[in-house]
Amino acid sequence: MRVYLLVLCLALLQQQGRARPDPPACNSPEAVRVAEEALEQINQDRTNGYILSLNRLYDVSHTPEKEKDRLLYKLTIDVMETVCHITSRKPWKQCEIKNIGNIPVYGECEVSAYLDTQVKLQNYSCVLRRVSSRSVLGVCPDCPTARDLNHPAVKETANLSLQKFNEESRLANYFTLENITKASAQWVVGPSYFVDFTIVETVCSKETDASELSSCPPMDCQFAHRGFCVGSHMEPHDEYISRLKDSSLQKKNYANVKCDIYEPQAAVAEEQAHAKADSEHTEHQHHNHTHLHPHEHVHSVTPGSDPTVSKPRGSLGTVVEQPESPRSAPTASSCPGPNRHNLGINHFNQ
Repeated sequence: MRVYLLVLCLALLQQQGRARPDPPACNSPEAVRVAEEALEQINQDRTNGYILSLNRLYDVSHTPEKEKDRLLYKLTIDVMETVCHITSRKPWKQCEIKNIGNIPVYGECEVSAYLDTQVKLQNYSCVLRRVSSRSVLGVCPDCPTARDLNHPAVKETANLSLQKFNEESRLANYFTLENITKASAQWVVGPSYFVDFTIVETVCSKETDASELSSCPPMDCQFAHRGFCVGSHMEPHDEYISRLKDSSLQKKNYANVKCDIYEPQAAVAEEQAHAKADSEHTEHQHHNHTHLHPHEHVHSVTPGSDPTVSKPRGSLGTVVEQPESPRSAPTASSCPGPNRHNLGINHFNQ
C-alpha cells in the first residue's frame, strides 16, 4: 500500500511539473532558443527588406497547452538589420549587422511561437526605424548619412552602377533595376553616393542593341535570376571634371558596383530533381554561369529550406517602419536580456 501511494504521489508531481513549468526569464536558454529559431523563421517568411539579427530578448511569457503537451511562447525581441538582403536567404547568424557607417536600423518584434520538440512560428509583428543622422554624426562625423531613395543623384547612382554591371557581366542576359533599398551620401573629393538595390534578369540577351534595352521586360519570375547590388558613384570637384573631355566617360569611371546573383528557386528545384533522377543531368540547362566576373557572385537558393514554415511567404506577419514610441517595462524576471550590439550609441545600452 505504501509503495502504491509513493508511486501515485510521484505521478502527481510529474503532472504538476508539466502543467506548471518554471516562470520564463530572458536569461533562460530555452527562451533564447525560441527567440533565435523564431527569428530565423521570420526572416524566411519575409519577402523584402534586409535580414534581421537578434539584439536581445526584451520580454517573454509562456502558456502550457495540456492537450498537445507544448508551450505557447509570447516574446518581445529587439532586432537589428544586417547587410544581407532577404533575397540571399542566408541564416541571420551568418550576416553582419549594419554598423554605424552603414545606416543602422533597429526595432522590435512581437512574436508568438509554439515549442514542443521544435519551435514553430505562429505570427509576428515587427516595427523598424532608422538610427537618426544626428546620432550617427555624433559618434562618427565622417560617416555617410541617409538620403531619400527618390533623390535624382541616388537614382543616377543606381542606374550608372547597373549599367557598369551589365557591361562587365559575363552572364547571358541583361538585368534591369528592381528596387533601390538603401541610399546614403558623404563628401570625399566631391559628393559621393552609395546605394543598395535589387535587380532582375530580363529576356534580352547580351546581343540586344543598346537602344532597345529600355524596353526589355523582366523574365518570368519563376526562372528569372535576381541579384542584390551595392553601388557607388563619386562626383569629383570641378577641377577633376575639367580634365576629362567626355563627361559620360567620367561618370562611368567613377561608378563602382558589386552584385550577388541568386539562382531562381524553380531552376534549383529542377536541377535537384534531375540530379536525383540521373547523375548525368545535374548541370542546369537554363544559363551558363562559367567564367564569371569577380563581382558576379552566383549563389543557389534552396527552396523550402525551412520546413517549419509551410505557409506562403509573407503570410505569418508584418514588418513596418514607424517612429519610436514609449514601451512598457518587461514583466518577466531577468528581463530584458543583455544587448548583443550597441554600435557605440547610448540608446542601445538602455
